[in-house]
Amino acid sequence: MCLAVPGKVIALDAKQQWAELESFGFSRKVGTQLIDHVEIGDYLIVHAGFAIEKLDLEEAQERLRLWEELLAAERGARTESGSPNE
Repeated sequence: MCLAVPGKVIALDAKQQWAELESFGFSRKVGTQLIDHVEIGDYLIVHAGFAIEKLDLEEAQERLRLWEELLAAERGARTESGSPNE
């Protein structure tokens, strides 16, 4: 399942065609073969280990805001239910 969480490019190797992305404190390397002109600071959407879409800053910020809302709602639901998996 693809969750479509935007990741910000924090490192790049154009020759080897990979980028390191950061999102919510986690980082991972992804292939950039499917996206043209990737630069540090770009926001990408990844599926199956490959960047499939580049987002402009406004769109990336909006999607990250929505993810933050979802995560906050999930944390709230866990707290209300007394779930130990917080």
